[in-house]
Amino acid sequence: MGTVIDLLIEDDGAEERMDEVVKQLKIYEHRFSANSANSELMAINKQAGIKAVRVHPELFELIRMGKAHSCASGSHLNIAIGPLVQTWRIGFSDARVPSDDEIKQLLRLTDPQDIILDEENQTVFLKQKGMLIDLGSLAKGYIADLIIKYLKSKGVKRALVNLGGNIIGLNTAHFKEDYWKIGIQNPVLPRDHYVTVLKISNQSVVTSGIYERHLEKDGKSYHHILDPETGYPITTDVASLTIQSNNSVDGEIWTTRLYGKQSDDIVSCIDQEAGIEGLVITKDGHITYSHGLKKDK
Repeated sequence: MGTVIDLLIEDDGAEERMDEVVKQLKIYEHRFSANSANSELMAINKQAGIKAVRVHPELFELIRMGKAHSCASGSHLNIAIGPLVQTWRIGFSDARVPSDDEIKQLLRLTDPQDIILDEENQTVFLKQKGMLIDLGSLAKGYIADLIIKYLKSKGVKRALVNLGGNIIGLNTAHFKEDYWKIGIQNPVLPRDHYVTVLKISNQSVVTSGIYERHLEKDGKSYHHILDPETGYPITTDVASLTIQSNNSVDGEIWTTRLYGKQSDDIVSCIDQEAGIEGLVITKDGHITYSHGLKKDK
Protein backbone atom coordinates (compact mmCIF):
# COMPACT_ATOMS: atom_id res chain seq x y z
CA MET A 1 0.00 0.00 0.00
CA GLY A 2 3.02 2.27 -0.07
CA THR A 3 2.88 2.98 3.64
CA VAL A 4 3.95 1.60 7.02
CA ILE A 5 1.21 -0.44 8.72
CA ASP A 6 1.11 -1.00 12.48
CA LEU A 7 -1.18 -3.65 13.98
CA LEU A 8 -1.72 -4.29 17.67
CA ILE A 9 -4.01 -7.17 18.63
CA GLU A 10 -4.71 -8.41 22.14
CA ASP A 11 -6.51 -11.74 22.13
CA ASP A 12 -5.95 -15.37 23.08
CA GLY A 13 -5.55 -16.16 19.38
CA ALA A 14 -3.63 -13.00 18.51
CA GLU A 15 -1.02 -14.66 16.25
CA GLU A 16 -3.70 -16.40 14.19
CA ARG A 17 -5.70 -13.16 13.91
CA MET A 18 -2.57 -11.26 12.88
CA ASP A 19 -1.78 -13.77 10.12
CA GLU A 20 -5.33 -13.51 8.82
CA VAL A 21 -5.25 -9.69 8.85
CA VAL A 22 -1.98 -9.65 6.88
CA LYS A 23 -3.56 -12.03 4.36
CA GLN A 24 -6.59 -9.75 4.06
CA LEU A 25 -4.42 -6.65 3.62
CA LYS A 26 -2.72 -8.26 0.61
CA ILE A 27 -6.13 -9.01 -0.91
CA TYR A 28 -7.29 -5.43 -0.32
CA GLU A 29 -4.13 -3.99 -1.85
CA HIS A 30 -4.78 -6.05 -4.98
CA ARG A 31 -8.40 -4.90 -5.00
CA PHE A 32 -8.09 -1.13 -4.43
CA SER A 33 -4.61 -0.04 -5.57
CA ALA A 34 -4.22 2.58 -8.31
CA ASN A 35 -0.45 2.00 -8.34
CA SER A 36 -0.46 -1.69 -9.19
CA ALA A 37 -0.85 -2.55 -12.88
CA ASN A 38 -2.67 -5.80 -12.07
CA SER A 39 -5.11 -4.64 -9.38
CA GLU A 40 -8.88 -5.06 -9.69
CA LEU A 41 -9.23 -1.27 -9.78
CA MET A 42 -6.77 -1.03 -12.68
CA ALA A 43 -8.88 -3.52 -14.63
CA ILE A 44 -11.56 -0.79 -14.71
CA ASN A 45 -9.08 1.92 -15.67
CA LYS A 46 -7.61 -0.15 -18.51
CA GLN A 47 -11.09 -0.50 -20.04
CA ALA A 48 -11.88 3.24 -19.85
CA GLY A 49 -13.89 4.28 -22.89
CA ILE A 50 -14.10 0.67 -24.05
CA LYS A 51 -16.42 -1.41 -21.87
CA ALA A 52 -17.92 -1.87 -18.42
CA VAL A 53 -16.12 -4.12 -15.94
CA ARG A 54 -17.82 -6.33 -13.36
CA VAL A 55 -16.15 -5.85 -9.97
CA HIS A 56 -16.10 -7.26 -6.43
CA PRO A 57 -18.96 -5.90 -4.24
CA GLU A 58 -16.49 -4.14 -1.91
CA LEU A 59 -14.84 -2.31 -4.81
CA PHE A 60 -18.25 -1.39 -6.24
CA GLU A 61 -19.40 -0.07 -2.85
CA LEU A 62 -16.31 2.11 -2.38
CA ILE A 63 -16.55 3.54 -5.91
CA ARG A 64 -20.27 4.25 -5.40
CA MET A 65 -19.50 5.98 -2.11
CA GLY A 66 -16.61 7.91 -3.66
CA LYS A 67 -18.65 9.07 -6.64
CA ALA A 68 -21.46 10.34 -4.40
CA HIS A 69 -19.08 12.44 -2.31
CA SER A 70 -17.13 13.56 -5.40
CA CYS A 71 -20.33 14.93 -6.94
CA ALA A 72 -21.50 16.69 -3.77
CA SER A 73 -21.66 20.49 -3.92
CA GLY A 74 -18.42 22.17 -2.79
CA SER A 75 -16.54 18.88 -2.36
CA HIS A 76 -12.78 18.76 -2.93
CA LEU A 77 -12.90 14.96 -3.14
CA ASN A 78 -12.76 13.57 -6.68
CA ILE A 79 -12.07 9.88 -7.25
CA ALA A 80 -11.73 10.58 -10.99
CA ILE A 81 -8.62 12.69 -10.38
CA GLY A 82 -6.34 9.77 -11.30
CA PRO A 83 -4.96 11.27 -14.56
CA LEU A 84 -3.60 14.25 -12.62
CA VAL A 85 -2.29 12.18 -9.70
CA GLN A 86 -0.48 9.82 -12.06
CA THR A 87 1.05 12.75 -13.97
CA TRP A 88 2.29 14.74 -10.98
CA ARG A 89 3.25 11.54 -9.08
CA ILE A 90 4.25 13.56 -6.01
CA GLY A 91 5.74 11.17 -3.47
CA PHE A 92 7.30 8.94 -6.16
CA SER A 93 10.81 9.07 -7.62
CA ASP A 94 9.50 10.11 -11.06
CA ALA A 95 7.45 13.09 -9.82
CA ARG A 96 7.37 16.09 -12.15
CA VAL A 97 5.62 19.41 -12.76
CA PRO A 98 3.25 19.17 -15.77
CA SER A 99 2.81 22.09 -18.17
CA ASP A 100 -0.30 24.31 -17.99
CA ASP A 101 -1.56 22.87 -21.29
CA GLU A 102 -1.09 19.30 -20.07
CA ILE A 103 -3.06 20.01 -16.92
CA LYS A 104 -5.90 21.59 -18.91
CA GLN A 105 -6.07 18.48 -21.11
CA LEU A 106 -6.06 16.14 -18.11
CA LEU A 107 -8.80 18.08 -16.31
CA ARG A 108 -11.18 17.06 -19.13
CA LEU A 109 -10.77 13.45 -17.99
CA THR A 110 -11.65 14.01 -14.34
CA ASP A 111 -15.43 14.45 -14.28
CA PRO A 112 -16.81 12.04 -11.63
CA GLN A 113 -20.19 12.11 -13.41
CA ASP A 114 -18.49 10.12 -16.19
CA ILE A 115 -18.15 7.14 -13.83
CA ILE A 116 -21.15 4.98 -14.80
CA LEU A 117 -22.31 2.47 -12.19
CA ASP A 118 -24.67 -0.42 -12.87
CA GLU A 119 -26.10 -1.54 -9.54
CA GLU A 120 -27.82 -4.65 -10.87
CA ASN A 121 -24.78 -6.06 -12.66
CA GLN A 122 -22.19 -4.51 -10.29
CA THR A 123 -20.23 -3.03 -13.19
CA VAL A 124 -18.22 0.17 -13.57
CA PHE A 125 -17.70 2.00 -16.86
CA LEU A 126 -15.53 5.07 -17.45
CA LYS A 127 -16.99 7.06 -20.34
CA GLN A 128 -13.74 8.49 -21.73
CA LYS A 129 -10.49 6.83 -22.72
CA GLY A 130 -7.70 8.00 -20.43
CA MET A 131 -9.90 8.27 -17.33
CA LEU A 132 -8.45 6.79 -14.13
CA ILE A 133 -10.20 6.19 -10.82
CA ASP A 134 -7.92 6.81 -7.85
CA LEU A 135 -9.21 5.61 -4.46
CA GLY A 136 -6.13 6.76 -2.57
CA SER A 137 -8.18 9.27 -0.61
CA LEU A 138 -10.64 6.63 0.62
CA ALA A 139 -9.22 3.12 0.47
CA LYS A 140 -7.16 3.11 3.69
CA GLY A 141 -10.17 4.11 5.76
CA TYR A 142 -12.42 1.57 4.09
CA ILE A 143 -9.82 -1.17 4.59
CA ALA A 144 -9.29 -0.22 8.24
CA ASP A 145 -13.04 -0.57 8.82
CA LEU A 146 -13.05 -4.01 7.17
CA ILE A 147 -10.16 -5.14 9.38
CA ILE A 148 -11.93 -3.96 12.54
CA LYS A 149 -15.16 -5.65 11.39
CA TYR A 150 -13.25 -8.93 11.04
CA LEU A 151 -11.59 -8.59 14.46
CA LYS A 152 -14.96 -7.83 16.08
CA SER A 153 -16.48 -10.92 14.45
CA LYS A 154 -13.78 -13.00 16.14
CA GLY A 155 -14.41 -11.45 19.54
CA VAL A 156 -11.01 -9.77 19.77
CA LYS A 157 -10.65 -7.86 23.04
CA ARG A 158 -8.52 -4.93 21.92
CA ALA A 159 -6.85 -3.79 18.74
CA LEU A 160 -5.24 -0.74 17.20
CA VAL A 161 -4.89 -0.48 13.42
CA ASN A 162 -2.66 2.20 11.93
CA LEU A 163 -2.61 2.31 8.14
CA GLY A 164 -0.03 5.03 7.60
CA GLY A 165 -1.60 7.57 9.95
CA ASN A 166 -5.13 6.35 9.43
CA ILE A 167 -5.88 5.02 12.91
CA ILE A 168 -8.79 3.09 14.40
CA GLY A 169 -8.98 1.67 17.93
CA LEU A 170 -11.13 -1.31 18.95
CA ASN A 171 -12.45 -1.06 22.52
CA THR A 172 -9.95 0.47 24.98
CA ALA A 173 -6.20 0.42 25.57
CA HIS A 174 -4.84 -2.31 27.85
CA PHE A 175 -3.98 -0.02 30.71
CA LYS A 176 -5.94 1.84 33.35
CA GLU A 177 -6.92 4.38 30.74
CA ASP A 178 -10.39 4.16 29.25
CA TYR A 179 -9.22 5.34 25.84
CA TRP A 180 -6.61 4.97 23.17
CA LYS A 181 -4.61 8.19 23.09
CA ILE A 182 -3.72 9.34 19.58
CA GLY A 183 -1.07 12.05 19.18
CA ILE A 184 -1.70 14.66 16.48
CA GLN A 185 1.49 15.51 14.60
CA ASN A 186 2.86 19.04 14.72
CA PRO A 187 2.97 19.84 10.98
CA VAL A 188 6.09 22.01 11.19
CA LEU A 189 8.23 19.63 13.30
CA PRO A 190 9.76 16.18 12.62
CA ARG A 191 7.75 13.00 13.21
CA ASP A 192 6.55 12.18 16.74
CA HIS A 193 6.26 15.84 17.82
CA TYR A 194 2.63 16.26 18.84
CA VAL A 195 0.50 19.37 19.34
CA THR A 196 -2.34 17.59 21.14
CA VAL A 197 -3.82 14.18 21.92
CA LEU A 198 -7.24 12.79 21.01
CA LYS A 199 -8.85 10.09 23.15
CA ILE A 200 -10.79 7.41 21.25
CA SER A 201 -12.63 4.15 21.93
CA ASN A 202 -14.18 2.29 18.98
CA GLN A 203 -13.42 5.31 16.85
CA SER A 204 -11.06 6.45 14.13
CA VAL A 205 -8.68 9.38 13.72
CA VAL A 206 -7.61 10.45 10.22
CA THR A 207 -5.24 13.33 9.47
CA SER A 208 -4.43 14.90 6.11
CA GLY A 209 -1.68 17.47 5.75
CA ILE A 210 0.35 19.31 3.14
CA TYR A 211 3.54 18.48 5.06
CA GLU A 212 3.52 14.77 4.21
CA ARG A 213 4.80 14.61 0.60
CA HIS A 214 6.53 17.27 -1.49
CA LEU A 215 8.14 17.87 -4.85
CA GLU A 216 10.90 20.49 -4.97
CA LYS A 217 11.41 21.96 -8.44
CA ASP A 218 13.15 25.17 -9.61
CA GLY A 219 13.03 26.67 -6.13
CA LYS A 220 9.34 25.95 -5.64
CA SER A 221 7.74 23.38 -3.33
CA TYR A 222 4.65 21.45 -4.43
CA HIS A 223 2.63 19.41 -1.91
CA HIS A 224 0.62 16.29 -2.88
CA ILE A 225 -2.99 17.39 -2.28
CA LEU A 226 -4.33 18.43 -5.69
CA ASP A 227 -7.20 20.83 -6.32
CA PRO A 228 -9.70 19.00 -8.57
CA GLU A 229 -10.76 22.34 -10.07
CA THR A 230 -7.33 23.70 -11.07
CA GLY A 231 -5.23 20.53 -11.31
CA TYR A 232 -2.51 22.15 -9.18
CA PRO A 233 -1.64 21.61 -5.48
CA ILE A 234 -4.42 23.12 -3.44
CA THR A 235 -4.04 26.68 -2.09
CA THR A 236 -4.94 26.83 1.59
CA ASP A 237 -4.10 28.31 4.98
CA VAL A 238 -4.44 24.81 6.50
CA ALA A 239 -1.37 22.75 7.40
CA SER A 240 -3.34 19.73 8.62
CA LEU A 241 -6.92 18.62 9.13
CA THR A 242 -7.92 15.82 11.52
CA ILE A 243 -11.32 14.09 11.62
CA GLN A 244 -12.51 11.88 14.50
CA SER A 245 -15.37 9.54 13.55
CA ASN A 246 -16.88 6.13 14.24
CA ASN A 247 -15.94 4.77 10.81
CA SER A 248 -12.50 5.39 9.38
CA VAL A 249 -13.78 5.83 5.83
CA ASP A 250 -15.82 8.81 7.06
CA GLY A 251 -12.61 10.40 8.29
CA GLU A 252 -11.06 9.90 4.86
CA ILE A 253 -14.12 11.30 3.10
CA TRP A 254 -14.35 14.45 5.19
CA THR A 255 -10.65 15.30 5.37
CA THR A 256 -10.62 15.20 1.56
CA ARG A 257 -13.98 16.90 0.99
CA LEU A 258 -13.04 19.81 3.23
CA TYR A 259 -9.33 20.25 2.51
CA GLY A 260 -9.07 23.35 0.34
CA LYS A 261 -11.61 25.43 2.26
CA GLN A 262 -10.39 28.09 4.66
CA SER A 263 -9.85 26.92 8.24
CA ASP A 264 -12.91 28.71 9.68
CA ASP A 265 -15.15 27.27 6.98
CA ILE A 266 -13.84 23.75 7.65
CA VAL A 267 -14.68 23.88 11.35
CA SER A 268 -18.09 25.36 10.58
CA CYS A 269 -18.80 22.46 8.18
CA ILE A 270 -17.68 19.87 10.75
CA ASP A 271 -20.00 21.39 13.35
CA GLN A 272 -22.94 21.04 10.97
CA GLU A 273 -22.21 17.42 10.02
CA ALA A 274 -23.50 14.68 12.34
CA GLY A 275 -21.10 11.94 13.42
CA ILE A 276 -17.78 13.69 12.94
CA GLU A 277 -15.57 15.97 15.02
CA GLY A 278 -12.28 17.52 14.05
CA LEU A 279 -9.49 20.01 14.45
CA VAL A 280 -7.59 22.24 12.05
CA ILE A 281 -3.99 23.41 12.37
CA THR A 282 -3.17 26.43 10.21
CA LYS A 283 0.20 27.20 8.65
CA ASP A 284 0.83 29.82 11.34
CA GLY A 285 0.24 27.24 14.09
CA HIS A 286 -3.26 28.20 15.19
CA ILE A 287 -5.48 25.27 16.27
CA THR A 288 -9.27 25.35 15.96
CA TYR A 289 -11.50 22.57 17.36
CA SER A 290 -15.04 21.57 16.48
CA HIS A 291 -17.64 21.97 19.23
CA GLY A 292 -17.60 18.28 20.22
CA LEU A 293 -13.86 18.22 20.75
CA LYS A 294 -14.01 21.45 22.71
CA LYS A 295 -16.34 19.73 25.17
CA ASP A 296 -13.78 16.94 25.66
CA LYS A 297 -10.89 19.27 26.40
